[in-house]
Amino acid sequence: MNPEVILPVAAFASIACGAWAVLTLISGKKSRAAERLEEIRDPMARKRRDENKPGAVNNIFEKAAPTLSKALEPKTETEQSDLRVRLANAGFSSPNAPRNFLALKLIGLMLGVMFGAVYSFANMGASSNSWMAFVIGGGAGFYLPALVLTLMKMSRQQKLFLQLPDALDLLVVCVEAGLGLDAGMRRVSEELASGAPEVCQELGSANMQLQMGRPRREVLRDLGIRTGIDDMRSLAAILIQADRFGSSIAQALRVQSDSMRTKRRQMAEEKAQGAAVKMIFPLVLFIFPGIFVILVGPAGIQLMDNIVNK
Repeated sequence: MNPEVILPVAAFASIACGAWAVLTLISGKKSRAAERLEEIRDPMARKRRDENKPGAVNNIFEKAAPTLSKALEPKTETEQSDLRVRLANAGFSSPNAPRNFLALKLIGLMLGVMFGAVYSFANMGASSNSWMAFVIGGGAGFYLPALVLTLMKMSRQQKLFLQLPDALDLLVVCVEAGLGLDAGMRRVSEELASGAPEVCQELGSANMQLQMGRPRREVLRDLGIRTGIDDMRSLAAILIQADRFGSSIAQALRVQSDSMRTKRRQMAEEKAQGAAVKMIFPLVLFIFPGIFVILVGPAGIQLMDNIVNK
């Protein structure tokens, strides 16, 4: 038989068999005896399992994620910490977020290789260029989750930067009205839940950690690291200093709010000043040609008529 026909069929069969073997390995359910023993040990286990029962795809992914993520798991504590910080900056703070992210990267790699193989063998056959599609498809699938994570991180940090001054103003009002910092953060997270969900989510998480008994310095420091924006880090440092030296928290919050509002206004003015430069390109490409045709077109037609009549 022609090798151009055999290779695509063999590649598809091997990939399908490998996927079937992995799904068979990871989708096995617990035996009924094991489930009943678990219910005896914990009477509420069945109720929690019924309430939090995921779908079939989520169930398979949750079982496959630990196995898939082992191949890409960071080797050092520094790399693991960096990955957790990146995911937290994008809004994924759960303990399983690094594992799920690495599993998604490996799944993207396999899907990219599969689609690259199908496309290359269908269009180019078994040639040297077809094997490059494996590399291109696998690389695109492997780095796509990281690209999406970076975009989500930038979008979330921009929203936090724009929402933080309003939240600080309301927090200043709450503190000056007699509420403590913990109660003020809880009040802000309740009042601005619809208008500033990202900031309220972070403040609510920090308030929950404070209620669980964590030291305020650690909670504020983690808040600055988790958001990943400089203004939140400076706010956390100011609150830590105010708590350590016993100075007024309301005054520190007011100064930080004014500083952030001034910075936001300066950024808006900078963008407004740059609008004139950005308008040059559409003017030159789209508006000036039309004006040139309208103004010079009639004169050009008359000139052509005079040349023809002569």
